[in-house]
Amino acid sequence: MRQSLRLGVIAGIPVGVHWSVLVVAILIWQMLALAVVPAGAPGRWLLAAAGAVVFLASLLAHELAHALVGRLYGVRADRVTLWVFGGVTEFRTAAPHPRADLFTAVAGPAASALCGAVAAGIALPLGGGSGWLGGVAATLRWLAAINLLLAVFNLLPGAPLDGGRVLRAVLWWWRGDRGRADVTAARVGRVLGAGLIALGVAQLLVAGDPGGIWLALIGWLLSAAAVAEANAGRYRAALGELPVRAVMRPEVVCADPGWTVADAEAALTSPSAGGVVAVRARDGRPAAVVRSGDLDRIPPAQRAELPVSRLADAVPVVEAAQPLADVAGPVSRAGTALVVQDGRLVGVLERAAVVEAVRRGPAETPSRPAETPSRPADTPGRPPLSG
Repeated sequence: MRQSLRLGVIAGIPVGVHWSVLVVAILIWQMLALAVVPAGAPGRWLLAAAGAVVFLASLLAHELAHALVGRLYGVRADRVTLWVFGGVTEFRTAAPHPRADLFTAVAGPAASALCGAVAAGIALPLGGGSGWLGGVAATLRWLAAINLLLAVFNLLPGAPLDGGRVLRAVLWWWRGDRGRADVTAARVGRVLGAGLIALGVAQLLVAGDPGGIWLALIGWLLSAAAVAEANAGRYRAALGELPVRAVMRPEVVCADPGWTVADAEAALTSPSAGGVVAVRARDGRPAAVVRSGDLDRIPPAQRAELPVSRLADAVPVVEAAQPLADVAGPVSRAGTALVVQDGRLVGVLERAAVVEAVRRGPAETPSRPAETPSRPADTPGRPPLSG
Protein backbone atom coordinates (compact mmCIF):
# COMPACT_ATOMS: atom_id res chain seq x y z
CA MET A 1 0.00 0.00 0.00
CA ARG A 2 1.30 3.43 -0.96
CA GLN A 3 2.12 5.65 2.04
CA SER A 4 0.71 9.21 2.01
CA LEU A 5 3.04 10.31 4.80
CA ARG A 6 6.19 8.62 6.01
CA LEU A 7 6.57 8.90 9.78
CA GLY A 8 10.10 7.57 10.06
CA VAL A 9 11.96 4.33 10.67
CA ILE A 10 11.45 2.08 13.69
CA ALA A 11 13.91 -0.79 14.24
CA GLY A 12 15.01 -0.40 10.63
CA ILE A 13 11.44 -0.65 9.26
CA PRO A 14 9.95 2.33 7.36
CA VAL A 15 6.67 3.38 8.98
CA GLY A 16 4.02 5.55 7.36
CA VAL A 17 0.31 6.29 7.16
CA HIS A 18 -2.27 6.35 4.40
CA TRP A 19 -4.42 9.49 4.16
CA SER A 20 -7.46 7.46 5.25
CA VAL A 21 -6.03 7.29 8.80
CA LEU A 22 -7.11 10.92 9.22
CA VAL A 23 -10.74 9.81 8.82
CA VAL A 24 -10.30 7.12 11.48
CA ALA A 25 -8.57 9.51 13.88
CA ILE A 26 -11.36 12.10 13.59
CA LEU A 27 -14.13 9.51 14.02
CA ILE A 28 -12.48 7.96 17.09
CA TRP A 29 -11.77 11.38 18.56
CA GLN A 30 -15.42 12.39 18.29
CA MET A 31 -16.70 9.04 19.53
CA LEU A 32 -14.46 9.10 22.60
CA ALA A 33 -15.39 12.69 23.43
CA LEU A 34 -19.14 12.20 23.00
CA ALA A 35 -19.69 8.63 24.16
CA VAL A 36 -16.77 7.44 26.33
CA VAL A 37 -15.18 10.28 28.31
CA PRO A 38 -17.63 11.54 31.00
CA ALA A 39 -19.29 14.84 30.06
CA GLY A 40 -18.04 16.53 33.23
CA ALA A 41 -14.41 15.51 32.84
CA PRO A 42 -12.03 18.49 32.48
CA GLY A 43 -10.18 18.51 29.17
CA ARG A 44 -12.71 16.09 27.71
CA TRP A 45 -11.78 16.70 24.05
CA LEU A 46 -8.07 16.67 24.86
CA LEU A 47 -8.43 13.30 26.59
CA ALA A 48 -10.34 11.99 23.57
CA ALA A 49 -7.58 13.17 21.23
CA ALA A 50 -4.95 11.46 23.37
CA GLY A 51 -7.03 8.26 23.31
CA ALA A 52 -7.23 8.35 19.52
CA VAL A 53 -3.45 8.77 19.25
CA VAL A 54 -2.81 5.89 21.67
CA PHE A 55 -5.21 3.70 19.68
CA LEU A 56 -3.29 4.37 16.46
CA ALA A 57 -0.06 3.64 18.35
CA SER A 58 -1.49 0.26 19.41
CA LEU A 59 -2.29 -0.53 15.77
CA LEU A 60 1.30 0.31 14.93
CA ALA A 61 2.52 -1.99 17.72
CA HIS A 62 0.41 -4.79 16.24
CA GLU A 63 2.02 -4.42 12.79
CA LEU A 64 5.54 -3.95 14.13
CA ALA A 65 5.14 -7.17 16.12
CA HIS A 66 4.52 -9.01 12.84
CA ALA A 67 7.57 -7.39 11.26
CA LEU A 68 9.96 -7.94 14.17
CA VAL A 69 9.01 -11.57 14.78
CA GLY A 70 9.22 -12.22 11.04
CA ARG A 71 12.74 -10.79 11.07
CA LEU A 72 13.79 -13.46 13.58
CA TYR A 73 13.05 -16.03 10.87
CA GLY A 74 14.67 -14.10 8.04
CA VAL A 75 11.37 -12.68 6.73
CA ARG A 76 12.15 -9.08 5.79
CA ALA A 77 9.48 -6.39 6.05
CA ASP A 78 9.59 -3.61 3.47
CA ARG A 79 7.35 -1.21 5.38
CA VAL A 80 4.44 -0.82 7.78
CA THR A 81 1.49 1.36 6.79
CA LEU A 82 -1.54 2.38 8.86
CA TRP A 83 -4.79 2.89 6.97
CA VAL A 84 -8.54 3.16 7.50
CA PHE A 85 -9.03 -0.51 8.43
CA GLY A 86 -5.98 -0.97 10.64
CA GLY A 87 -2.51 -1.63 9.30
CA VAL A 88 -0.55 -3.51 6.67
CA THR A 89 2.90 -5.06 7.00
CA GLU A 90 4.43 -5.62 3.56
CA PHE A 91 6.94 -8.46 3.58
CA ARG A 92 9.61 -8.71 0.92
CA THR A 93 10.12 -12.45 1.36
CA ALA A 94 7.85 -15.33 2.33
CA ALA A 95 8.11 -17.36 5.53
CA PRO A 96 10.65 -20.19 5.07
CA HIS A 97 8.61 -22.79 6.97
CA PRO A 98 5.25 -23.22 8.77
CA ARG A 99 6.62 -22.40 12.21
CA ALA A 100 7.87 -19.01 11.01
CA ASP A 101 4.52 -18.37 9.34
CA LEU A 102 2.65 -19.29 12.54
CA PHE A 103 4.65 -17.16 14.97
CA THR A 104 4.78 -14.18 12.62
CA ALA A 105 0.98 -14.30 12.32
CA VAL A 106 0.31 -14.73 16.04
CA ALA A 107 2.64 -11.87 17.00
CA GLY A 108 0.17 -9.15 15.95
CA PRO A 109 -2.86 -10.32 17.98
CA ALA A 110 -0.52 -11.04 20.90
CA ALA A 111 0.71 -7.43 20.78
CA SER A 112 -2.89 -6.15 20.67
CA ALA A 113 -3.83 -8.35 23.64
CA LEU A 114 -0.80 -7.07 25.55
CA CYS A 115 -1.75 -3.44 24.81
CA GLY A 116 -5.27 -4.18 26.04
CA ALA A 117 -4.00 -5.84 29.21
CA VAL A 118 -1.69 -2.91 29.98
CA ALA A 119 -4.51 -0.39 29.48
CA ALA A 120 -6.83 -2.41 31.72
CA GLY A 121 -4.15 -2.76 34.38
CA ILE A 122 -3.60 1.01 34.50
CA ALA A 123 -7.33 1.80 34.46
CA LEU A 124 -8.26 -0.60 37.26
CA PRO A 125 -6.88 1.38 40.26
CA LEU A 126 -8.14 4.71 38.87
CA GLY A 127 -11.77 3.86 39.51
CA GLY A 128 -14.59 5.87 37.93
CA GLY A 129 -16.20 9.23 38.45
CA SER A 130 -16.66 12.29 36.29
CA GLY A 131 -13.41 14.09 37.15
CA TRP A 132 -10.17 14.11 35.21
CA LEU A 133 -9.03 10.75 36.57
CA GLY A 134 -12.44 9.31 35.76
CA GLY A 135 -12.02 10.51 32.16
CA VAL A 136 -8.58 8.91 31.95
CA ALA A 137 -9.93 5.65 33.39
CA ALA A 138 -12.84 5.59 30.92
CA THR A 139 -10.50 6.17 27.98
CA LEU A 140 -8.14 3.43 29.16
CA ARG A 141 -11.03 0.99 29.63
CA TRP A 142 -12.13 1.67 26.05
CA LEU A 143 -8.56 1.15 24.81
CA ALA A 144 -8.39 -2.15 26.72
CA ALA A 145 -11.69 -3.35 25.25
CA ILE A 146 -10.96 -2.32 21.65
CA ASN A 147 -7.49 -3.88 21.65
CA LEU A 148 -8.79 -7.17 23.06
CA LEU A 149 -11.61 -7.10 20.50
CA LEU A 150 -9.08 -6.51 17.70
CA ALA A 151 -6.96 -9.42 18.95
CA VAL A 152 -9.98 -11.76 18.88
CA PHE A 153 -11.29 -10.48 15.52
CA ASN A 154 -7.88 -10.83 13.87
CA LEU A 155 -7.69 -14.45 14.98
CA LEU A 156 -10.81 -15.42 13.01
CA PRO A 157 -9.62 -18.25 10.72
CA GLY A 158 -9.81 -16.67 7.30
CA ALA A 159 -7.24 -14.96 5.08
CA PRO A 160 -6.14 -12.21 5.04
CA LEU A 161 -6.75 -11.93 8.79
CA ASP A 162 -4.02 -13.14 11.12
CA GLY A 163 -6.18 -16.14 11.97
CA GLY A 164 -6.13 -17.01 8.27
CA ARG A 165 -2.33 -16.96 8.39
CA VAL A 166 -2.46 -19.26 11.40
CA LEU A 167 -4.78 -21.62 9.51
CA ARG A 168 -2.43 -21.51 6.54
CA ALA A 169 0.57 -22.35 8.71
CA VAL A 170 -1.23 -25.32 10.27
CA LEU A 171 -2.40 -26.64 6.89
CA TRP A 172 1.07 -26.06 5.43
CA TRP A 173 2.63 -28.11 8.26
CA TRP A 174 -0.02 -30.81 7.94
CA ARG A 175 -0.11 -31.16 4.14
CA GLY A 176 3.41 -29.94 3.29
CA ASP A 177 1.97 -27.74 0.50
CA ARG A 178 1.89 -23.99 1.07
CA GLY A 179 0.04 -23.28 -2.17
CA ARG A 180 -2.91 -25.49 -1.23
CA ALA A 181 -2.87 -24.06 2.30
CA ASP A 182 -3.06 -20.54 0.83
CA VAL A 183 -6.08 -21.40 -1.29
CA THR A 184 -7.93 -23.11 1.58
CA ALA A 185 -7.34 -20.21 3.99
CA ALA A 186 -8.53 -17.78 1.31
CA ARG A 187 -11.72 -19.79 0.73
CA VAL A 188 -12.48 -19.64 4.43
CA GLY A 189 -11.81 -15.89 4.30
CA ARG A 190 -14.36 -15.47 1.50
CA VAL A 191 -16.99 -17.33 3.54
CA LEU A 192 -16.15 -15.21 6.58
CA GLY A 193 -16.42 -12.01 4.53
CA ALA A 194 -19.80 -13.09 3.13
CA GLY A 195 -21.00 -13.78 6.66
CA LEU A 196 -19.97 -10.31 7.83
CA ILE A 197 -21.75 -8.74 4.85
CA ALA A 198 -24.94 -10.66 5.66
CA LEU A 199 -24.66 -9.73 9.35
CA GLY A 200 -24.13 -6.08 8.50
CA VAL A 201 -27.12 -5.97 6.14
CA ALA A 202 -29.32 -7.66 8.77
CA GLN A 203 -28.10 -5.20 11.40
CA LEU A 204 -29.03 -2.30 9.12
CA LEU A 205 -32.38 -3.56 7.82
CA VAL A 206 -33.71 -5.50 10.81
CA ALA A 207 -32.29 -3.60 13.77
CA GLY A 208 -32.09 -0.24 12.00
CA ASP A 209 -28.51 0.20 13.19
CA PRO A 210 -26.40 2.20 10.68
CA GLY A 211 -23.33 0.51 12.14
CA GLY A 212 -24.25 -2.40 9.91
CA ILE A 213 -22.95 -0.43 6.93
CA TRP A 214 -19.48 -0.41 8.48
CA LEU A 215 -19.66 -4.15 9.22
CA ALA A 216 -20.81 -4.95 5.68
CA LEU A 217 -17.98 -2.82 4.26
CA ILE A 218 -15.44 -4.73 6.35
CA GLY A 219 -16.91 -7.99 5.06
CA TRP A 220 -16.70 -6.80 1.47
CA LEU A 221 -13.05 -5.77 1.87
CA LEU A 222 -12.29 -9.09 3.56
CA SER A 223 -13.88 -11.02 0.68
CA ALA A 224 -11.98 -9.00 -1.93
CA ALA A 225 -8.69 -9.52 -0.10
CA ALA A 226 -9.44 -13.24 0.23
CA VAL A 227 -9.88 -13.48 -3.56
CA ALA A 228 -6.46 -11.85 -3.99
CA GLU A 229 -5.00 -14.32 -1.47
CA ALA A 230 -6.49 -17.26 -3.39
CA ASN A 231 -4.96 -16.00 -6.64
CA ALA A 232 -1.60 -15.63 -4.92
CA GLY A 233 -1.91 -19.20 -3.65
CA ARG A 234 -2.55 -20.47 -7.16
CA TYR A 235 0.47 -18.56 -8.43
CA ARG A 236 2.57 -20.07 -5.66
CA ALA A 237 1.39 -23.56 -6.52
CA ALA A 238 2.36 -22.96 -10.16
CA LEU A 239 5.63 -21.09 -9.59
CA GLY A 240 7.01 -22.38 -6.30
CA GLU A 241 9.84 -20.14 -5.04
CA LEU A 242 11.00 -19.07 -8.51
CA PRO A 243 12.55 -15.59 -8.04
CA VAL A 244 11.68 -12.50 -10.03
CA ARG A 245 15.22 -12.31 -11.45
CA ALA A 246 14.64 -15.61 -13.27
CA VAL A 247 12.14 -14.10 -15.69
CA MET A 248 12.86 -10.35 -15.71
CA ARG A 249 14.41 -8.57 -18.68
CA PRO A 250 17.70 -7.08 -17.42
CA GLU A 251 18.08 -4.47 -20.17
CA VAL A 252 16.31 -1.27 -19.17
CA VAL A 253 16.72 2.46 -19.78
CA CYS A 254 16.09 4.74 -16.80
CA ALA A 255 15.06 8.36 -17.39
CA ASP A 256 15.56 11.28 -15.04
CA PRO A 257 12.46 13.43 -14.35
CA GLY A 258 13.95 16.18 -16.54
CA TRP A 259 14.02 14.07 -19.70
CA THR A 260 11.79 15.14 -22.55
CA VAL A 261 9.73 12.95 -24.83
CA ALA A 262 12.45 13.37 -27.46
CA ASP A 263 15.07 12.07 -25.01
CA ALA A 264 13.00 8.99 -24.23
CA GLU A 265 12.29 8.45 -27.92
CA ALA A 266 16.01 8.49 -28.64
CA ALA A 267 16.65 5.97 -25.85
CA LEU A 268 14.04 3.63 -27.28
CA THR A 269 15.97 3.30 -30.54
CA SER A 270 18.21 0.82 -28.70
CA PRO A 271 17.06 -2.78 -29.44
CA SER A 272 17.61 -3.66 -25.77
CA ALA A 273 15.14 -1.03 -24.53
CA GLY A 274 12.20 -3.31 -25.27
CA GLY A 275 9.80 -0.44 -25.87
CA VAL A 276 9.83 0.68 -22.22
CA VAL A 277 11.63 3.52 -20.42
CA ALA A 278 11.69 3.59 -16.62
CA VAL A 279 11.15 7.02 -15.03
CA ARG A 280 12.50 8.12 -11.67
CA ALA A 281 10.41 9.80 -8.97
CA ARG A 282 11.62 13.11 -7.55
CA ASP A 283 13.43 11.27 -4.75
CA GLY A 284 15.48 9.42 -7.38
CA ARG A 285 13.80 6.04 -7.06
CA PRO A 286 12.44 4.30 -10.19
CA ALA A 287 8.66 4.36 -9.92
CA ALA A 288 6.97 4.59 -13.33
CA VAL A 289 7.29 3.63 -16.98
CA VAL A 290 6.64 5.18 -20.39
CA ARG A 291 5.96 2.92 -23.34
CA SER A 292 6.75 3.61 -26.97
CA GLY A 293 3.04 3.76 -27.80
CA ASP A 294 2.62 6.64 -25.32
CA LEU A 295 5.35 8.60 -27.10
CA ASP A 296 3.91 7.99 -30.56
CA ARG A 297 0.73 9.88 -29.62
CA ILE A 298 2.60 13.11 -28.93
CA PRO A 299 2.78 15.58 -31.87
CA PRO A 300 6.39 15.89 -33.15
CA ALA A 301 6.42 19.64 -32.46
CA GLN A 302 5.91 19.04 -28.71
CA ARG A 303 8.38 16.21 -28.18
CA ALA A 304 11.46 18.34 -27.55
CA GLU A 305 9.76 20.30 -24.74
CA LEU A 306 7.22 17.99 -23.07
CA PRO A 307 8.63 16.27 -19.94
CA VAL A 308 8.40 12.50 -20.28
CA SER A 309 7.30 12.26 -16.63
CA ARG A 310 3.89 13.62 -17.65
CA LEU A 311 3.27 10.48 -19.68
CA ALA A 312 4.58 8.06 -17.07
CA ASP A 313 2.33 5.42 -15.49
CA ALA A 314 3.07 4.34 -11.91
CA VAL A 315 3.87 0.63 -11.74
CA PRO A 316 4.80 -1.84 -8.99
CA VAL A 317 8.44 -1.89 -7.91
CA VAL A 318 9.61 -5.37 -6.85
CA GLU A 319 12.81 -6.93 -5.56
CA ALA A 320 14.85 -9.22 -7.79
CA ALA A 321 15.06 -11.81 -5.01
CA GLN A 322 11.31 -11.88 -4.29
CA PRO A 323 9.39 -15.01 -5.18
CA LEU A 324 7.61 -14.37 -8.48
CA ALA A 325 4.43 -15.83 -6.98
CA ASP A 326 4.24 -12.96 -4.45
CA VAL A 327 4.16 -10.28 -7.15
CA ALA A 328 2.55 -12.09 -10.08
CA GLY A 329 -0.93 -10.74 -9.34
CA PRO A 330 -0.02 -7.01 -9.19
CA VAL A 331 2.29 -7.36 -12.20
CA SER A 332 -0.41 -9.10 -14.24
CA ARG A 333 -2.84 -6.27 -13.45
CA ALA A 334 -0.36 -3.46 -14.12
CA GLY A 335 1.26 -5.11 -17.17
CA THR A 336 4.78 -4.05 -16.14
CA ALA A 337 6.89 -3.82 -12.98
CA LEU A 338 10.32 -2.37 -12.31
CA VAL A 339 12.83 -4.68 -10.61
CA VAL A 340 15.35 -3.37 -8.10
CA GLN A 341 18.21 -4.90 -6.16
CA ASP A 342 19.63 -3.03 -3.15
CA GLY A 343 17.63 0.00 -4.29
CA ARG A 344 19.15 -0.03 -7.79
CA LEU A 345 17.14 -0.65 -10.95
CA VAL A 346 18.21 -3.94 -12.55
CA GLY A 347 15.39 -4.95 -14.85
CA VAL A 348 11.79 -4.96 -16.03
CA LEU A 349 9.18 -7.64 -15.37
CA GLU A 350 6.33 -7.88 -17.86
CA ARG A 351 2.99 -9.68 -17.86
CA ALA A 352 3.97 -11.92 -20.78
CA ALA A 353 6.97 -13.23 -18.83
CA VAL A 354 4.76 -14.07 -15.85
CA VAL A 355 2.25 -15.90 -18.06
CA GLU A 356 5.04 -17.89 -19.71
CA ALA A 357 6.56 -18.79 -16.34
CA VAL A 358 3.19 -20.03 -15.07
CA ARG A 359 2.78 -22.10 -18.23
CA ARG A 360 6.23 -23.67 -17.99
CA GLY A 361 6.45 -24.01 -14.20
CA PRO A 362 9.54 -23.44 -12.03
CA ALA A 363 11.25 -26.67 -13.14
CA GLU A 364 11.42 -25.55 -16.79
CA THR A 365 12.16 -21.85 -16.18
CA PRO A 366 15.94 -21.29 -15.91
CA SER A 367 16.93 -19.13 -12.96
CA ARG A 368 19.71 -16.61 -13.27
CA PRO A 369 21.36 -14.00 -11.04
CA ALA A 370 20.45 -10.36 -11.50
CA GLU A 371 22.59 -9.02 -14.31
CA THR A 372 24.33 -5.69 -14.55
CA PRO A 373 23.63 -3.96 -17.87
CA SER A 374 26.59 -2.65 -19.83
CA ARG A 375 25.24 0.84 -19.16
CA PRO A 376 24.02 0.83 -15.53
CA ALA A 377 20.30 1.45 -15.45
CA ASP A 378 20.58 3.88 -12.55
CA THR A 379 23.30 6.02 -14.11
CA PRO A 380 22.02 9.55 -14.79
CA GLY A 381 22.51 10.95 -18.23
CA ARG A 382 20.73 11.93 -21.44
CA PRO A 383 20.88 9.88 -24.61
CA PRO A 384 21.93 11.56 -27.83
CA LEU A 385 18.98 13.15 -29.59
CA SER A 386 18.00 11.53 -32.85
CA GLY A 387 18.10 13.52 -36.07
